[in-house]
Amino acid sequence: MASNQEAPAGSHSAVSNNEFLTFTLGKEEYGIDILRVQEIRGYDAVTAIANTPEFIKGVINLRGVIVPIVDMRIKFKLGKVEYNQFTVVIILNLSHRVVGMVVDGVSDVITLTAEQIKAAPEFSSALDTQYIMGLGAVDQRMIILMDIEKLMSSRDMDLIDRVAA
Repeated sequence: MASNQEAPAGSHSAVSNNEFLTFTLGKEEYGIDILRVQEIRGYDAVTAIANTPEFIKGVINLRGVIVPIVDMRIKFKLGKVEYNQFTVVIILNLSHRVVGMVVDGVSDVITLTAEQIKAAPEFSSALDTQYIMGLGAVDQRMIILMDIEKLMSSRDMDLIDRVAA
């Protein structure tokens, strides 16, 4: 179904559909573009790879595709990490690369209007907010909207190829 409304000039293409998969990390709720999500799986054993950063738990074989698994709780330094029946892996398809992301739990898929998406706050240079697209306001909830492709292609993650400018 096509819309008669055009996206504002300069708007971010990843939020043009305004549908986000929401998930929890610690006490916070995050959202990522639903179009980046391939599937959601329970956390299972991974094969560890020597000399990888701590947040890269290892790899899994997903129907013949070797998928690196990133624990976002470790990446975001959220304290003690426990794996339980609620721990899930969100399988992402980013720039033709498949990556798994471990989170505490998946909430739901939400649709946000442009009015519900607020600009990310400006912080000092000590706090890196370049991966935050904005904040989604739903009832009394604030959802941190992440640019997951930008995060996974960042220099410290380097899990997907950067797009040449």
